[in-house]
Amino acid sequence: MFNIQSPSFLRRVLCLDAFTCVTTGFLMLLGARFLAPLLGLPAALLQAAGFALLPIAAFIAYAGTRPLLLRRMVWMIIAGNALWVLGSIALLTSGWVAPTMPGQMFIAMQAIAVAVLAELEYFGVRRSSMSLA
Repeated sequence: MFNIQSPSFLRRVLCLDAFTCVTTGFLMLLGARFLAPLLGLPAALLQAAGFALLPIAAFIAYAGTRPLLLRRMVWMIIAGNALWVLGSIALLTSGWVAPTMPGQMFIAMQAIAVAVLAELEYFGVRRSSMSLA
């Protein structure tokens, strides 16, 4: 899927990140009432998280489609992804919510996916450091 030797590797990872943000954001925003009882999470939390993901997706897409990738923007995206993972872990361990087993799996799997994207972006930004502004 991704050729890590390709100069467009980081751009493709950023586009994938933006796509997953949009997809997950709309899923949580529009499906909150259906998902809430299944996941054991408050509908308002799902809607808020979904709503928050949409401008994040726009920012990531903007950063990934610039003629010249800006190192600062990519590092902001990596940091944001790391914060999302930490927030997901906090949500699972804090006792603030009582997710069902599918809810725990949903939180854990999306946190793992975001961590993988952050790692790929980190790898891409380190590998592409000569071509970034």
